[in-house]
Amino acid sequence: MTSTRINPETLYGSVQYGFSHATVDEASGTVHLSGQVAWDKDYTVVGGNDIGLQARQALANIGQVLAALNIGPEQVLRLRTFVVNYEPSMLGPIGAELAAFYGDAVPAANTIVGVQTLALPDFLIEIEAIATTRT
Repeated sequence: MTSTRINPETLYGSVQYGFSHATVDEASGTVHLSGQVAWDKDYTVVGGNDIGLQARQALANIGQVLAALNIGPEQVLRLRTFVVNYEPSMLGPIGAELAAFYGDAVPAANTIVGVQTLALPDFLIEIEAIATTRT
């Protein structure tokens, strides 16, 4: 299997933490994106304690990985969304950011999973994605 690692220069460095932002299986065109959090390029958490703003940044990071592959949200096959101390009231702000991310595209499959904590205590949300380079 031939695969390509994707680490856009527009995103925070990840290799020193033991992962790439995405891996593309060249044979199938499947793209596995690492979970994205609300870090900007300078490792600053965007959004503070606002779940909606953190979701926006995580989705923007996913968008940057997709853009590096010349694909967009319409080629996302699945999301998995991890939310710290999830409560149903969080669904509104998260859903609004997902709608903005997809725009006119029909949303992909998604599962929201409540978790106790993520890699760093300031992270409220982490979103993994699977996409395809095939049209």
